[in-house]
Amino acid sequence: MTLRLAIVGLGKIARDQHLQAIAATDGVELVAVASRHAGLDGVANFPTLEELLAGDVGVDAVALCTPPQGRHELAAMALAAGKHVLLEKPPGATLGEIAPLVAAAQRGGLSLFATWHSRFAPAVEPARAFLKRHAPRKVSIVWKEDVRVWHPGQDWIFEPGGLGVFDPAINALSILTAILPEPAFVTGADLAFPANRQAPIAAELDLRGASGLPITAALDFLQSGEQSWDIRIETDGGRLLLSKGGARLTRDDAVLIDEPEQEYRGIYRHFVELCAAGRSDVDLAPLQLVADAFLLGRRRSVEAFAW
Repeated sequence: MTLRLAIVGLGKIARDQHLQAIAATDGVELVAVASRHAGLDGVANFPTLEELLAGDVGVDAVALCTPPQGRHELAAMALAAGKHVLLEKPPGATLGEIAPLVAAAQRGGLSLFATWHSRFAPAVEPARAFLKRHAPRKVSIVWKEDVRVWHPGQDWIFEPGGLGVFDPAINALSILTAILPEPAFVTGADLAFPANRQAPIAAELDLRGASGLPITAALDFLQSGEQSWDIRIETDGGRLLLSKGGARLTRDDAVLIDEPEQEYRGIYRHFVELCAAGRSDVDLAPLQLVADAFLLGRRRSVEAFAW
């Protein structure tokens, strides 16, 4: 049976990633869009999720591609209407708002999927398997990109709940928490806030694994030129490097994997499987690390940011 899907929030991420992934995935069909400022030819269009749910279009599931602020209300509305729910990353603006959604999905026999698209990058599973056999000794994350390229004019990303530089950096943390053979926790953070914004534009993190494994992360939202999405891991079996956001894997400079990015296809394949089985997949470990960085972080003011 084909899963009839509606997208809520037809913005840049939905157009760049979700539409193509849905079209390429067996078992799911896009039938509707709910978006205040955009529409899509060939499907039913509504200005709001509430109007979509009140309409006569048959929908089994919704993919919430809105900013995280306010997403809890939308997810709760969809679950109350008996719809499976896919949450873009991060799954919410806070940790506390997710547990009621998990409970609602369980009560309704529905699937709730908190997606971490970078976990579906081709190098992630091989890296996880390697680290099960070879103990990590040191981890260094460098995650630097240009907000003006990836989020042009999107002021919400610098508002409370928008995460700032942690919006892309949470991708690195999602990979980290997927591949490490032990839990990690934040021990310190330096957070650089533009004088006119409410979320950091750069950060330095110190983390530790449960065994004492040292982990550092250098994060920047003002990287010009080549973008940096790298995780370097020294192990007892050599040096491992995940680069290009997890699309490339090298060991001691030998290329093991270098494949095109198809993360969102993996997301939708998994979502179809979850809905068919009536299961949920909600891992909050990456968001927990971000929340802890805000709790422990030293805040410093830097130059005002303008688009």
